[in-house]
Amino acid sequence: MNVAKTDHSRVAALFDAAREGDRAALDELVSLLTPLLWQVARDQGLDADQAGDVVQTAWLRLLGSFAEIRSPVALTGWLITVTKREAWRTGEKRQVERPLPELPERLAEASPAPEEGVLRDDQRVRLWRAVDNLPERCRSLLRIVAFVHRPDYAEVGARLGMPRGSIGPTRGRCLARLREQLLANGEGDWL
Repeated sequence: MNVAKTDHSRVAALFDAAREGDRAALDELVSLLTPLLWQVARDQGLDADQAGDVVQTAWLRLLGSFAEIRSPVALTGWLITVTKREAWRTGEKRQVERPLPELPERLAEASPAPEEGVLRDDQRVRLWRAVDNLPERCRSLLRIVAFVHRPDYAEVGARLGMPRGSIGPTRGRCLARLREQLLANGEGDWL
């Protein structure tokens, strides 16, 4: 079921009943929200088996947290957050488990040529100079996006005084402005 179509008061009533021991209410809650949690897990880049494990873990966390949840109306958001965080952990474990690439026979072959390093450093300097020419809101947002692995949009919104739903579109506009500046400069290759 689409989250926009989910009736939060119904979810809250089902949660309250499940918390009181009503197994049928818990089953209905699971049926109602599992497709949404499944989509959240898959959107984080997990395969079907991993997504299934993540969704199951989210439900188990809910069962262990019945007493701690104070706002049943916010349950859907709580479950989405738990699902995302568990998906990120699973994704990070998957990255760690990947075999290391084979090292080249000679390390000198793996090292970039000195001119490549100079070009990369020059491009980095020009990039951050262009970022510094953006409005403060864009500078702050792009620095967070560049240096924080999977930033929490709620925290970013609170820190920058932006509604959570406007962060993605604002980031897109800021990146478009940055791209325009870099291409307008005409120095180097940015495509």
